[in-house]
Amino acid sequence: MKFKNLNYLVIITYLISSTFAYSIDLPDIKNLIVHKDKKKIEHVEFINSKSKKVSLNDFISNLVIINFWATWCTPCKEEMPSLNRLKSKDEFKDIEIIPVNIGDEKYKKSKEFFEELNIDKLEIFSGSGAELAKKFQLRGVPTTIIINKDGYEFARILGYIDFENQSFLDWLTNHL
Repeated sequence: MKFKNLNYLVIITYLISSTFAYSIDLPDIKNLIVHKDKKKIEHVEFINSKSKKVSLNDFISNLVIINFWATWCTPCKEEMPSLNRLKSKDEFKDIEIIPVNIGDEKYKKSKEFFEELNIDKLEIFSGSGAELAKKFQLRGVPTTIIINKDGYEFARILGYIDFENQSFLDWLTNHL
């Protein structure tokens, strides 16, 4: 009888511990999608703030966060300051953050948007909205793509997120 109770105790402990481990791996963020099968991201170019083409491959040695946004997007306006503060955190300084305006707007309008929100840690990038929407299968903005050091998309966020959410930061730390 004691042996049987010990078996139940071991099984219950295992189930509880694996549940806690899983909850640490996946933050409780409803619009975060973590892919079972990673997708290789290749042949992507953006225009930087100096009007020069840059390749996503230029950033791949680090974890890359690509945030697709537009100046007319209210949720983009709400989340951009937290994305800026993410770049300010010492533990995330090696993350490459690429905010890409896909609203087919002029650089001046993007710059005014950044100035209005006091975005000072991020560079402004732009790109063809139609082309990037097709390449990344975007359904709207904001959409955030998270790419590992090997150039594979392993997660994406559909819609608004607070980039300072502690659950998200803990999860992100595990992927540095």
